[in-house]
Amino acid sequence: MRLLSLPLFLVAALVSLRAASAPTSADVVIYGGTSSGVAAALQTARMGKTAVLIEPTQFLGGLTTGGLGATDIGNKRAIGGIAREFYGRIWQHYQNPSAWTRQTPQDYFDRRNKTTGADEKTMWTFEPHVATKVYDDLLREAGAKITVVRGERLDLAQGKGVIKDGARIVRIVMESGRAFAAPMFIDATYEGDLLAKAGVSYHVGREANAVYGETINGVQVAHTVSHQFTKKVDPYVKPGDPTSGLLPGINAAGPGEEFSGDRKVQAYNFRMTTTDVPENRRAWDKPANYDPRWFELALRNVEAGDHRISWNPVWMPNRKTDTNNNFAISTDFIGQNWDYPEADYATRAKIVQAHVDWQKGLLWTYAHHPRVPEKIRAEFQRLGLAKDEFTDNNNWPRQMYVREARRMISDYVMTEKNCTRAEVVADSVGMGAYNMDSHNIQRFVTAEGFVRNEGDVQVRVRPYPISYRSLRPRASECTNLLAPTCLSSSHIAFGSIRMEPVFMVLGQSAATAAVHAIDERTTVQKIDPKKLEARLLKDGQMLDFVSDPLPPRTGPKHVNPPGIVVDDDAAQLKGFRSSSGANAPFVGHGYLHDANTDKGEQTARFTPELPKDGRYTVAIAYPVNANRASNVPVTIRHADGETKVVLDQKKKPAVDGLLQTVGTFRFTKGKAGYVEIANAGTEGYVVVDAVQWLEAKP
Repeated sequence: MRLLSLPLFLVAALVSLRAASAPTSADVVIYGGTSSGVAAALQTARMGKTAVLIEPTQFLGGLTTGGLGATDIGNKRAIGGIAREFYGRIWQHYQNPSAWTRQTPQDYFDRRNKTTGADEKTMWTFEPHVATKVYDDLLREAGAKITVVRGERLDLAQGKGVIKDGARIVRIVMESGRAFAAPMFIDATYEGDLLAKAGVSYHVGREANAVYGETINGVQVAHTVSHQFTKKVDPYVKPGDPTSGLLPGINAAGPGEEFSGDRKVQAYNFRMTTTDVPENRRAWDKPANYDPRWFELALRNVEAGDHRISWNPVWMPNRKTDTNNNFAISTDFIGQNWDYPEADYATRAKIVQAHVDWQKGLLWTYAHHPRVPEKIRAEFQRLGLAKDEFTDNNNWPRQMYVREARRMISDYVMTEKNCTRAEVVADSVGMGAYNMDSHNIQRFVTAEGFVRNEGDVQVRVRPYPISYRSLRPRASECTNLLAPTCLSSSHIAFGSIRMEPVFMVLGQSAATAAVHAIDERTTVQKIDPKKLEARLLKDGQMLDFVSDPLPPRTGPKHVNPPGIVVDDDAAQLKGFRSSSGANAPFVGHGYLHDANTDKGEQTARFTPELPKDGRYTVAIAYPVNANRASNVPVTIRHADGETKVVLDQKKKPAVDGLLQTVGTFRFTKGKAGYVEIANAGTEGYVVVDAVQWLEAKP
């Protein structure tokens, strides 16, 4: 075509059209400017290749720059490479006296405890604007090899967004029409939009325990004891009247079958940066669209006597916090995000706004509503949003905490077995070390007519390797895509993996693999695993180490108390079928409880085999919690008859926080005696863990 023979305005239009349709090219295109995406771009550049980093919003860093300054990490030894470099840069920043504007370093570390603040020239707590500065510095130092594109979103319309040739992505297309081409692509979003548009298999929600042979996946009614209601709270619009309907946010369908799978995801919230410095503190405003119906449940809960302060501020430098969810009704907008992972942008925007409205409304309620006790109001007024953070967003965090969305299904799925090292992979590209941590997923009404949360699971892990196969799709689905943030993992394993430093580690490893695939002229499924491992180690990634074994679940110091001990797995049970390990200490592999149901119908009889006649001191083991019953009936059968006592399980056991002595009695040799724990007449959870018989001194 001879453009010069056309009118000038047509020449200009055609040139513009060609420029718009011609894709921007690079060696690696990374969609998602999260912490993982930034690490992937940096690694691509450091390996001599070009990267385009596309961020749908106007800011980079995801949660790391979006308010999550109290790094969830587990064992710090598991973090290497660019991630550790990032936390080293944070440490360097705070070595400058000018960084401390509202408190001294000594004051900060005295408050925080040095072991959780900084070590080995790394620092794991920081202000959001400092994280942004560190990322900006790192990207600037990378130079022209990284092109950052902001404000471009993948086209999610049917048949658009991703252009493939067989199993290979050729280019991706934004809503604006702008296209990006590359030999390799990385999906570093929290939502997994690119992998979904590329036709890669994924899952949303919880798998049933049976799917991968797990124990803490699926519906977890019995396990959910943390972040739980401790009082009887009426769920109905008109108290006591089921015909009036339920208050907002309560699932009328019920929780579902225990351990079954569903399409529900754990709750989201915003990690707020607050402060107690008056001149930098912003008061909680009452939202213009405040709807009192949504906060009625919170008000009823405090009126019922739950006066716990329902948030968790963790101190950052300069008298700021990273404030997260805590207890029964807090900043998590439970059950209101289930549609988010697969929603279009308009629906997601509505969900995000609903979360903003909930969180702001709840904080105003706790801080100012006259039905809230003055002590609670004073505590919520003590802290407010920091005026010098998120100044472009009225001091509100820009990134919602998308704790879980899509998760790829690949040739290898990370599960609970990996997190406990029952199964250890050989193709490690990084390590996880945080608890298997799921926030609550729903609220429902119990058979007794009270509201209850479901889904919170927190179980310790040993640092464990993460498989490369969990980062790349099946070869039949896509051969040039990697997914470090929506990797192939079960719901409960993802609860451990989904931490920001781990996402950085996996982003770097994904980029390393992508560059190797380019250099080896092969697919991401066929790269040389030895070469990949060698390069990861060269770049300082931690691929595996063996830590000390965990005590059973989150067990106590005294997992084997002295004397003759009968654990719950040897008790004769009627009911008491709900198991847990959420609270410690406890004996053995966990404990059983009555689920606060079927009162008067559950008993647990502990029968010892005593070696000789004599006097024995009897003690009962249970993990204390505020939701326990204070009037647990206990019957001790001994040589002189029966003795009945009442056990207060709200009270911390006197012996090592594990065992509560109930008396010394005469027993005969053999199995004639026993201790029976029941739940008749109790209010609250009745726990049965173990009973100890210790021979009394003459």
